[in-house]
Amino acid sequence: MSALSYIFAGAFVAATILLVFGLARKIVQYARTPAPLKIPTTPAPTTTSGVVVRMASEVVLFNSLFKSNKWIWIFGWMFHFSLLLAFFRHLRYIVPPESFLWPLVSMQIVQAAGKYAGLAMLIGLAGLFVRRIVVDRVRYISSPSDYLMLILIFSIAATGVLMSFYARDVDIVQLKAFALGLLYFDWQPLPESGLLITHLALVLILMVIFPISKLLHAPGVFFSPTRNQVDNPREKRHLAPWAAKLEEGNG
Repeated sequence: MSALSYIFAGAFVAATILLVFGLARKIVQYARTPAPLKIPTTPAPTTTSGVVVRMASEVVLFNSLFKSNKWIWIFGWMFHFSLLLAFFRHLRYIVPPESFLWPLVSMQIVQAAGKYAGLAMLIGLAGLFVRRIVVDRVRYISSPSDYLMLILIFSIAATGVLMSFYARDVDIVQLKAFALGLLYFDWQPLPESGLLITHLALVLILMVIFPISKLLHAPGVFFSPTRNQVDNPREKRHLAPWAAKLEEGNG
Protein backbone atom coordinates (compact mmCIF):
# COMPACT_ATOMS: atom_id res chain seq x y z
CA MET A 1 0.00 0.00 0.00
CA SER A 2 1.35 3.44 -0.94
CA ALA A 3 2.31 6.15 1.52
CA LEU A 4 -0.53 8.30 0.15
CA SER A 5 -3.06 5.59 1.08
CA TYR A 6 -1.72 5.49 4.64
CA ILE A 7 -1.83 9.29 4.86
CA PHE A 8 -5.44 9.51 3.70
CA ALA A 9 -6.55 6.58 5.87
CA GLY A 10 -4.98 8.13 8.95
CA ALA A 11 -6.36 11.56 8.05
CA PHE A 12 -9.90 10.21 7.71
CA VAL A 13 -9.69 8.48 11.08
CA ALA A 14 -8.41 11.67 12.73
CA ALA A 15 -10.97 13.87 10.94
CA THR A 16 -13.82 11.56 11.93
CA ILE A 17 -12.76 11.70 15.58
CA LEU A 18 -12.58 15.51 15.44
CA LEU A 19 -15.96 15.71 13.72
CA VAL A 20 -17.78 13.37 16.13
CA PHE A 21 -16.32 14.78 19.34
CA GLY A 22 -16.51 18.36 18.09
CA LEU A 23 -20.19 17.98 17.20
CA ALA A 24 -20.94 16.20 20.48
CA ARG A 25 -19.26 18.99 22.42
CA LYS A 26 -21.24 21.70 20.66
CA ILE A 27 -24.53 19.84 21.02
CA VAL A 28 -23.94 19.46 24.76
CA GLN A 29 -23.11 23.16 24.92
CA TYR A 30 -26.31 24.04 23.06
CA ALA A 31 -28.36 21.79 25.33
CA ARG A 32 -26.91 23.38 28.48
CA THR A 33 -27.38 26.96 27.32
CA PRO A 34 -30.34 28.35 29.29
CA ALA A 35 -33.24 30.17 27.67
CA PRO A 36 -34.19 32.75 30.32
CA LEU A 37 -37.22 34.00 28.41
CA LYS A 38 -40.18 32.50 26.62
CA ILE A 39 -39.44 33.76 23.10
CA PRO A 40 -41.10 31.57 20.45
CA THR A 41 -41.61 33.39 17.16
CA THR A 42 -45.33 33.97 16.73
CA PRO A 43 -47.64 32.62 15.51
CA ALA A 44 -46.31 29.74 17.58
CA PRO A 45 -47.79 26.35 18.54
CA THR A 46 -49.34 26.04 21.99
CA THR A 47 -48.71 22.30 22.36
CA THR A 48 -45.66 20.04 22.30
CA SER A 49 -47.00 18.16 19.29
CA GLY A 50 -47.37 21.48 17.52
CA VAL A 51 -43.71 22.27 18.22
CA VAL A 52 -42.72 18.91 16.71
CA VAL A 53 -44.69 19.72 13.55
CA ARG A 54 -43.18 23.18 13.41
CA MET A 55 -39.63 21.87 13.78
CA ALA A 56 -40.27 19.24 11.12
CA SER A 57 -41.52 21.89 8.69
CA GLU A 58 -38.43 24.00 9.38
CA VAL A 59 -35.98 21.15 8.93
CA VAL A 60 -37.63 19.54 5.91
CA LEU A 61 -39.32 22.43 4.12
CA PHE A 62 -37.49 25.54 5.44
CA ASN A 63 -40.89 27.01 6.18
CA SER A 64 -39.79 30.35 7.67
CA LEU A 65 -37.33 30.94 4.83
CA PHE A 66 -40.09 30.23 2.30
CA LYS A 67 -42.26 32.90 3.93
CA SER A 68 -39.49 35.48 4.02
CA ASN A 69 -37.79 35.09 0.63
CA LYS A 70 -38.87 32.72 -2.14
CA TRP A 71 -35.69 33.08 -4.24
CA ILE A 72 -33.34 32.29 -1.38
CA TRP A 73 -35.62 29.40 -0.42
CA ILE A 74 -35.36 27.91 -3.91
CA PHE A 75 -31.55 27.89 -3.91
CA GLY A 76 -31.24 26.88 -0.26
CA TRP A 77 -33.72 24.03 -0.47
CA MET A 78 -32.25 22.88 -3.78
CA PHE A 79 -28.79 22.66 -2.24
CA HIS A 80 -29.84 20.89 0.97
CA PHE A 81 -32.14 18.39 -0.74
CA SER A 82 -29.49 17.61 -3.33
CA LEU A 83 -26.98 17.11 -0.52
CA LEU A 84 -29.33 14.57 1.05
CA LEU A 85 -29.65 12.66 -2.24
CA ALA A 86 -25.88 12.70 -2.71
CA PHE A 87 -25.48 11.34 0.82
CA PHE A 88 -27.72 8.35 0.02
CA ARG A 89 -25.76 7.76 -3.19
CA HIS A 90 -22.48 7.68 -1.26
CA LEU A 91 -23.80 5.14 1.23
CA ARG A 92 -22.94 2.39 -1.24
CA TYR A 93 -19.28 2.93 -0.40
CA ILE A 94 -19.67 2.14 3.30
CA VAL A 95 -22.54 -0.39 3.24
CA PRO A 96 -21.28 -3.96 2.66
CA PRO A 97 -23.16 -6.09 0.09
CA GLU A 98 -24.34 -8.52 2.78
CA SER A 99 -26.04 -5.73 4.76
CA PHE A 100 -29.84 -5.49 4.79
CA LEU A 101 -29.42 -1.87 3.61
CA TRP A 102 -27.59 -2.84 0.43
CA PRO A 103 -30.72 -3.46 -1.71
CA LEU A 104 -31.89 0.03 -0.79
CA VAL A 105 -28.68 2.00 -1.35
CA SER A 106 -27.84 0.11 -4.54
CA MET A 107 -31.21 0.79 -6.19
CA GLN A 108 -30.85 2.34 -9.63
CA ILE A 109 -33.21 5.21 -8.77
CA VAL A 110 -31.19 6.08 -5.65
CA GLN A 111 -27.91 6.09 -7.57
CA ALA A 112 -29.34 8.05 -10.50
CA ALA A 113 -30.99 10.63 -8.23
CA GLY A 114 -27.77 11.09 -6.27
CA LYS A 115 -25.73 11.40 -9.44
CA TYR A 116 -27.83 14.19 -10.95
CA ALA A 117 -28.30 15.80 -7.54
CA GLY A 118 -24.69 16.93 -7.84
CA LEU A 119 -25.66 19.23 -10.71
CA ALA A 120 -28.59 20.67 -8.73
CA MET A 121 -26.26 21.17 -5.78
CA LEU A 122 -23.93 23.28 -7.92
CA ILE A 123 -26.84 25.45 -9.07
CA GLY A 124 -28.05 25.95 -5.52
CA LEU A 125 -24.59 26.85 -4.23
CA ALA A 126 -24.02 29.24 -7.12
CA GLY A 127 -27.30 30.99 -6.32
CA LEU A 128 -26.38 31.32 -2.63
CA PHE A 129 -22.95 32.67 -3.57
CA VAL A 130 -24.37 35.27 -5.96
CA ARG A 131 -26.86 36.29 -3.26
CA ARG A 132 -24.00 37.17 -0.91
CA ILE A 133 -22.54 39.42 -3.58
CA VAL A 134 -25.55 41.20 -5.07
CA VAL A 135 -27.78 41.67 -1.99
CA ASP A 136 -26.44 44.68 -0.10
CA ARG A 137 -27.57 43.73 3.41
CA VAL A 138 -26.27 40.15 3.01
CA ARG A 139 -22.94 41.35 1.60
CA TYR A 140 -22.56 43.75 4.53
CA ILE A 141 -22.78 40.97 7.15
CA SER A 142 -20.80 38.38 5.16
CA SER A 143 -17.30 37.54 6.36
CA PRO A 144 -14.52 35.93 4.28
CA SER A 145 -15.30 32.58 5.93
CA ASP A 146 -18.83 32.69 4.50
CA TYR A 147 -17.48 32.91 0.95
CA LEU A 148 -14.74 30.36 1.58
CA MET A 149 -17.25 27.86 2.98
CA LEU A 150 -19.42 28.13 -0.12
CA ILE A 151 -16.36 27.78 -2.35
CA LEU A 152 -15.21 24.71 -0.42
CA ILE A 153 -18.56 22.93 -0.68
CA PHE A 154 -18.90 23.98 -4.33
CA SER A 155 -15.45 22.50 -5.04
CA ILE A 156 -16.42 19.22 -3.36
CA ALA A 157 -19.60 19.02 -5.43
CA ALA A 158 -17.77 20.04 -8.63
CA THR A 159 -15.07 17.38 -8.28
CA GLY A 160 -17.76 14.80 -7.54
CA VAL A 161 -19.71 15.79 -10.65
CA LEU A 162 -16.55 15.63 -12.78
CA MET A 163 -15.88 12.09 -11.57
CA SER A 164 -19.46 11.05 -12.28
CA PHE A 165 -19.86 12.51 -15.77
CA TYR A 166 -16.43 13.11 -17.27
CA ALA A 167 -13.30 11.65 -15.67
CA ARG A 168 -14.44 8.09 -15.11
CA ASP A 169 -11.03 6.71 -14.24
CA VAL A 170 -11.78 5.90 -10.59
CA ASP A 171 -11.80 2.23 -9.63
CA ILE A 172 -15.13 2.07 -7.77
CA VAL A 173 -14.48 -1.44 -6.41
CA GLN A 174 -11.14 -0.37 -4.98
CA LEU A 175 -12.67 2.83 -3.58
CA LYS A 176 -15.36 0.82 -1.81
CA ALA A 177 -12.67 -1.49 -0.38
CA PHE A 178 -10.80 1.58 0.88
CA ALA A 179 -13.94 3.01 2.55
CA LEU A 180 -14.92 -0.31 4.15
CA GLY A 181 -11.32 -0.77 5.28
CA LEU A 182 -11.61 2.47 7.26
CA LEU A 183 -14.71 1.15 9.02
CA TYR A 184 -13.17 -2.23 9.84
CA PHE A 185 -9.67 -0.84 10.58
CA ASP A 186 -8.35 -2.95 7.74
CA TRP A 187 -6.78 -0.27 5.56
CA GLN A 188 -6.81 -0.86 1.82
CA PRO A 189 -5.07 0.97 -1.07
CA LEU A 190 -6.62 4.21 -2.28
CA PRO A 191 -7.34 4.37 -6.05
CA GLU A 192 -4.77 6.48 -7.88
CA SER A 193 -6.80 9.34 -9.32
CA GLY A 194 -5.87 12.99 -9.03
CA LEU A 195 -9.50 14.08 -9.11
CA LEU A 196 -10.48 11.60 -6.40
CA ILE A 197 -7.58 12.65 -4.19
CA THR A 198 -8.60 16.30 -4.60
CA HIS A 199 -12.22 15.43 -3.79
CA LEU A 200 -11.28 13.49 -0.66
CA ALA A 201 -8.83 16.17 0.50
CA LEU A 202 -11.58 18.79 0.30
CA VAL A 203 -13.94 16.50 2.22
CA LEU A 204 -11.29 16.11 4.93
CA ILE A 205 -11.01 19.90 5.25
CA LEU A 206 -14.79 20.18 5.57
CA MET A 207 -14.90 17.47 8.26
CA VAL A 208 -12.23 19.23 10.33
CA ILE A 209 -13.74 22.72 10.20
CA PHE A 210 -17.39 21.68 10.45
CA PRO A 211 -17.54 21.71 14.30
CA ILE A 212 -16.13 25.26 14.44
CA SER A 213 -17.98 26.79 11.50
CA LYS A 214 -21.37 28.34 10.80
CA LEU A 215 -22.42 24.98 9.38
CA LEU A 216 -23.35 24.15 12.98
CA HIS A 217 -26.75 25.63 12.17
CA ALA A 218 -27.57 22.03 11.15
CA PRO A 219 -27.79 20.75 14.76
CA GLY A 220 -28.28 24.24 16.19
CA VAL A 221 -31.75 24.71 14.70
CA PHE A 222 -33.10 22.07 17.08
CA PHE A 223 -31.98 24.16 20.07
CA SER A 224 -33.34 27.50 18.87
CA PRO A 225 -35.75 28.83 21.55
CA THR A 226 -37.64 30.79 18.92
CA ARG A 227 -38.59 27.48 17.30
CA ASN A 228 -38.57 24.79 20.01
CA GLN A 229 -40.60 26.53 22.70
CA VAL A 230 -44.30 26.07 23.35
CA ASP A 231 -46.22 29.35 23.37
CA ASN A 232 -47.83 28.97 26.81
CA PRO A 233 -46.50 31.82 28.98
CA ARG A 234 -49.91 32.37 30.60
CA GLU A 235 -50.51 28.72 31.40
CA LYS A 236 -47.01 27.89 32.66
CA ARG A 237 -44.34 30.14 34.06
CA HIS A 238 -41.04 29.73 32.24
CA LEU A 239 -37.91 29.43 34.41
CA ALA A 240 -34.43 28.59 33.25
CA PRO A 241 -32.74 25.94 35.43
CA TRP A 242 -30.38 28.47 37.01
CA ALA A 243 -33.26 30.83 37.75
CA ALA A 244 -35.25 28.02 39.35
CA LYS A 245 -32.32 27.22 41.65
CA LEU A 246 -32.02 30.89 42.64
CA GLU A 247 -35.72 31.03 43.38
CA GLU A 248 -35.51 27.89 45.53
CA GLY A 249 -32.55 29.33 47.43
CA ASN A 250 -34.32 32.61 48.09
CA GLY A 251 -37.43 30.75 49.14
